[in-house]
Parts: sequence; C-alpha cells; structure tokens
Amino acid sequence: MDATTVLAEVQGSIATVGYGLAAIGPAIGVGIVVGKTIEGVARQPELAGRLQVLMWIGIAFTEALAFIGIATAFIFGY
Repeated sequence: MDATTVLAEVQGSIATVGYGLAAIGPAIGVGIVVGKTIEGVARQPELAGRLQVLMWIGIAFTEALAFIGIATAFIFGY
C-alpha cells in the first residue's frame, strides 16, 4: 500500500463526511424557520397565511444550502 492509495481513500472519505456536515446546517435552519413560524402564528393567528408563505420561502432558501453542499461534494470529491 503506497501513499497515493492512502491519500485517495482519505479524500473519498472526506467528501462524504463533508456533505454530511453540510447537511446539518440546512436541517437546523429549517427547524428554526418552522419553529419561529409556529411561534408567530401562536402570537398573531390572523397572520397565519402570510407567515406560512414566508416560511416556505425561507425553507426554499435554506434548502438551497443543501443543494450547494451536494454539488460541492460532487465537484470536489469525485
């Protein structure tokens, strides 16, 4: 087993771990967005429709981070 083989195996593992770490941020972000929307609806029930629309927009932007993470893993990891 030479140094090149070991380095190639480590790089493959790093790409997998990197995407796993990149997926944690959007998961936390979506949880915060949904939690704050529920809190807002509890405080102002008449704004539920408007807050729900803003929640979906926030989730879409937050999930874009996950797509960037998986694209980065494919670009740099494979």
